[in-house]
Amino acid sequence: MTEREKMLRELPYCSADQELRWQSNHAKALIKEYNRIPAEDVAKRSELLKNLFGFCGQHVRVNQPLFVDYGCNITIGDDSFVNMNCTLLDTNQIIIGKRVLIGPDVKIYTALHPKQGRMRYQEHGGEKRIVTIARPVRIGDDVWIGGGTIVLPGVCIGSNTVVGAGSVVTKDIPEKVVAFGNPCRVMYENE
Repeated sequence: MTEREKMLRELPYCSADQELRWQSNHAKALIKEYNRIPAEDVAKRSELLKNLFGFCGQHVRVNQPLFVDYGCNITIGDDSFVNMNCTLLDTNQIIIGKRVLIGPDVKIYTALHPKQGRMRYQEHGGEKRIVTIARPVRIGDDVWIGGGTIVLPGVCIGSNTVVGAGSVVTKDIPEKVVAFGNPCRVMYENE
């Protein structure tokens, strides 16, 4: 099994693997180019996003700068909007539904490491390497995530939900609610 297969199957993997390094470097080159495209050149920005993301729906808008790890593990549905300075660390899938609004400075993480310090490194090819495990993040349709929010690995956010600005989402959030805080928790239903 390749390190990429391990990564996407939520198994410990070595991020220093040659194939993964190539994919990450390729994504970094594309994102560097994307971040330099003039904001008014919507066609060129859309074209590059379609090459970067695993899937990019119609009428998607992503403000610059944007930061990704691989890009190819991100899917984003029609009519979604990602505001400036967002970081999508897609070591596993980040699935963003349709009509999703993501505020500025939002961070979505899929990677985590063992809690025990001595378990965070293992031998790989004669060298000590960081042990990483990646869990997907899923965001339903018609979600609004407020600015400065951090979404942690393995979290699902249900459709028609609002996550308030500055929240740290550590657990699943159901559909049709308003949730906020650190840690983020449901405050009331969203009609």
